[in-house]
Amino acid sequence: MIGAGSRRIVITGGNAGIGLALAKKLADRHHLLITGRKSPADVARIIPGGVRYVLADQGDPEASARALADGMGDLGWDRIDNAVLNAGVGFAAPDGFDATDAIRQTLDTNLAAAIAQARMLYPFLEKSRGTLTFVGSVAHRGSAAIPAYAASKAGLHGLARALRSEWAGRVAVQILHPGPTRTDMHEKAGYDPGRMRALFLDADDTAKMMAAAIASRRSPVTVSWLRYLVGGAFTGRRL
Repeated sequence: MIGAGSRRIVITGGNAGIGLALAKKLADRHHLLITGRKSPADVARIIPGGVRYVLADQGDPEASARALADGMGDLGWDRIDNAVLNAGVGFAAPDGFDATDAIRQTLDTNLAAAIAQARMLYPFLEKSRGTLTFVGSVAHRGSAAIPAYAASKAGLHGLARALRSEWAGRVAVQILHPGPTRTDMHEKAGYDPGRMRALFLDADDTAKMMAAAIASRRSPVTVSWLRYLVGGAFTGRRL
């Protein structure tokens, strides 16, 4: 039940995968605005009750930032406590070579949109001394199967480091790097992990560890099997 201590939280890419799992975890305690590429009708049955949804295509960075701003305006929000920039895409690259269109879509969605949205969200977060969270990936260290995706997440890591320094004392900035998680992202990317999928983290467990990491404001944080095995899904601060 939403009550005292509730926060205003924005989650991009909140209609699927890790973003949806995080929204479901937080919806009973906080006021949420989530975004996604699907129509409101398509997501009505899967998003938690009381959560507001905005259609925002990350493939158009500036338009996605405007859609997010309009959504907050419709709610009358002049400040927010947390923004989790989670939306992302990836494409498997045969022989390690991404198609030009795939490179552009990956960089626009995963990196350029995050830059545009961060710029727009800054004054809303500054008013509450809030936290901006970028969701990266362990692939930021490099991945032969998805090079453009890895590059976009490496760029996001650098962006988080820069803004954490630039905005210090006004807005907390962090980046979380989830490990392989059981969502439909690999299927959408055209990549079959085979038997390795059995070792992927459950999306709910990843979301639990992310929520604790967000509450801690630490950066960078790797959300992995190791963290899970030492109780990361069940310990830590509560968001």
